[in-house]
Amino acid sequence: MSTPVPAMPVPDMPLLDLRPAPGAASRARMFAAQTRLELVLTLRRGESVLLTMIIPVGLLAFFAAVDVLPSGTESSVDFLVPGVLALAVMSTAFTGQAIATGFERSYGVLKRLGATPLPRSVLLAGKTAAVLAVEVLQLVLLVAVGFALGWDPDGGPAAVPSVLALLVLGTAAFSGLGLLMAGTLRAEATLAAANGVYLLLLLIGGVVFPLSKLPGWLRTIAEGLPTAALSDGLRHVLADGSGPGARPLIVLAVWAVASLGLAARTFRWE
Repeated sequence: MSTPVPAMPVPDMPLLDLRPAPGAASRARMFAAQTRLELVLTLRRGESVLLTMIIPVGLLAFFAAVDVLPSGTESSVDFLVPGVLALAVMSTAFTGQAIATGFERSYGVLKRLGATPLPRSVLLAGKTAAVLAVEVLQLVLLVAVGFALGWDPDGGPAAVPSVLALLVLGTAAFSGLGLLMAGTLRAEATLAAANGVYLLLLLIGGVVFPLSKLPGWLRTIAEGLPTAALSDGLRHVLADGSGPGARPLIVLAVWAVASLGLAARTFRWE
């Protein structure tokens, strides 16, 4: 008969807690994930790439080769680059964001996201960060094309703070308008209205034609629009080598405050 082997002592070990512990990620992780998602979706949509990248570059290249300025003014490229930069901001922050958000609301995407731990503030912050990321890509591309076409900006490094202030105010103004439209109109109406406003502001916003070529009454209206304010402010800094001026900053600030305030009060998530 064999002798039983004594059992080896088992050291005291803490028990593993295998119970599920669901919970929301940190706001920083949610913000990073939402920003990445918004950016990838934007760059995957062919119509967004056409609107935000191809059209501004095409307009810059085309009108740089066409005489659209009165004699005695600066070169076409020096006039056009600031205006097309303003158009690029409008394309992304207003038209692209309005259409995408409108259809997300129509398809119930925003309603479903509202049922998740993702706060609405983080959702909007992610959309805004994605817009800014696309604008950085636009600016790099348009500046490179501008230099290739012979653009010679004035101001040097000292102009950077003024340019950034104008771009931030312009982005806020156009984002507010886009969210206001997307949150109050049906998706199909948003699509039509956003494209119509885009074309109108392209024609009378001082992008490819000087405001001085407009009739007096139309010029007065155009000077109060955010596109004209942004393009004029950028032109003062980059083409004239001066400050942006008080009028463009005031116009953009008023549009930003008014549009974002109305969007916050009227936006419907369903």
